[in-house]
Amino acid sequence: MRDDPTVIALVQRANDGDAAAWDELVERYAPLVWSICRRYRLDRPDADDVGQGVWLRLVEQLPLLRDPAALPGWLATTTARECLRVRRTGQRRQVHEKPLDETVASGQSPVLEQELLAAERDAALRTAFAALPEQCRRLLSLLIADPPVPYADISASLGMAVGSIGPSRARCLDALRRSPQLSALSDRGGVR
Repeated sequence: MRDDPTVIALVQRANDGDAAAWDELVERYAPLVWSICRRYRLDRPDADDVGQGVWLRLVEQLPLLRDPAALPGWLATTTARECLRVRRTGQRRQVHEKPLDETVASGQSPVLEQELLAAERDAALRTAFAALPEQCRRLLSLLIADPPVPYADISASLGMAVGSIGPSRARCLDALRRSPQLSALSDRGGVR
């Protein structure tokens, strides 16, 4: 799909047996797997079975993957095939509806491409957010909480003057935008 050096490095590390790299691959691409399962309207137990099957196949096939950058496409295709297999065999219950987009089975769906990009963006954002200083992570988390946290409560929680919250937020968001993970993604047109 793209020549993402992060994905290539993760695949190589995972192939060498690095458990942290495996965990990061799963965290990065699990939303893609689940979104394809939702498109096929699988119930939770069937979606869990598909997810397990996909990750098991990846363990088996990762050493044979010729192009590490193609991993997202491989995952999308494998997930679609697993969804079709589950639907065909009716492992748990037969669902008599067709997938929203039959082209998913061939891996040529523009919606699938958008979901791949969204999964990559979300993973890059999580990684960039985790790299922020703790004070920034806490501030931004409080600012996006639902329901909204009043500035007075944020001030008390962080030991920060109410008037400092806005400028601190701006600095934290600027640091997030400048992170290598998001910079690389925006250079390729993946962040809007």
